[in-house]
Amino acid sequence: MSKIGLWLVGARGGVSTTVSVGLSALAKGLSTATGLITEHPEFANCGLPPLSDFVLGGHEIRRGSLLESARVIEADSGSLPHHLLEAVREDLDEIDQCIKPGILFNSGEAIHSLDKDSMAVTPDSPQDALRQITTDLQEFQRQHQLSGLVVVNLSSTEPPLPPNLAHESAESLRSALERNEESAFRSSTLYSLAAAAVGASFVNFTPSTAALTPATRQILQEANCAYCGSDGKTGETLVKSALAPMFAQRALKVMTWQSYNMLGDRDGEILSHPENRSSKIASKGELIHQILGEDVHSEIRIDYVPSLGDNKTAWDLIHFRGFLDHRMTMQFTWQGCDAILAAPLVIDLARLVAHAQSRGEVGLQKHCSIFFKSPLDFADHALSAQFDALIQKARNW
Repeated sequence: MSKIGLWLVGARGGVSTTVSVGLSALAKGLSTATGLITEHPEFANCGLPPLSDFVLGGHEIRRGSLLESARVIEADSGSLPHHLLEAVREDLDEIDQCIKPGILFNSGEAIHSLDKDSMAVTPDSPQDALRQITTDLQEFQRQHQLSGLVVVNLSSTEPPLPPNLAHESAESLRSALERNEESAFRSSTLYSLAAAAVGASFVNFTPSTAALTPATRQILQEANCAYCGSDGKTGETLVKSALAPMFAQRALKVMTWQSYNMLGDRDGEILSHPENRSSKIASKGELIHQILGEDVHSEIRIDYVPSLGDNKTAWDLIHFRGFLDHRMTMQFTWQGCDAILAAPLVIDLARLVAHAQSRGEVGLQKHCSIFFKSPLDFADHALSAQFDALIQKARNW
């Protein structure tokens, strides 16, 4: 039986741990497929790879095991219950054998200082870093005799890279790599290049802008790799993408859309640093102006609240005008478990890009835009338009 590798960068983080537990639980019939878009009836005859075809591995900078990470989640939010962890613990142990020390390269002060006792590898040059990641991926492919491989970036949000001519083309980036020009690379850049080097599909589930620059996108395209991104759309922005079109379609004039986000866990800790937070705010902020116009006063605030753990909260205030210019207000509060919301999207994306690449459909997978806050080269942020594009793709497969 052919197997497809799913390589998770940040393999023991909350999302990756939930993916690992979830895939094992589904394979054993211990849970339903609630939350998986690819289980929609429209996909029934598409030939997507079965969930049981995936073999997991990844890179991680933190020490410990998947079971230990899962136990922390169990104690924190209860989203991974004890009985389920007991049922899948052998599978988690097996995945742990395929997790390698993560690569940290020019990832920003916040990430480098996160774990003083980490098992991260910090290579001397971008060439050395790329060589190590590529070797790990090749060993994973050989060990499991994979028919395909999907690399998903689930690592902590990096600060944006300053503008660099090396990012404009594949030739420029390769030249920068030959010169070991450290400033042109972050860890996410090197992971996308390694995916291209081994012919793997690549998904940037983070806001890290260094992962899919024009140069890395060109290199992935030249290597006949499918790719998509960026920044998984799991919570408040998901609600915005469904709600904002309502105001536009009913000709209600939104004057202000204020957003306040509170989150804990490692994601919140990283985003408490202004440089890293700027990447996230840029990703979350473009939707309102694209749908409702540039004149809407729209600001986003993100605060780190340690006690929340993985249960993030968002509060939004929408101030709008109706007929006769009468002013009205709508408010909503979104409370959700981040990993539970994100994990099924990672699984969906792995199935979609693996299937596309197996059919020779390489390059940017625009039909995956529904999964992202900042979908590449997809002009419409409205959730319904993105869903229609995905379903149309399913009907054409």
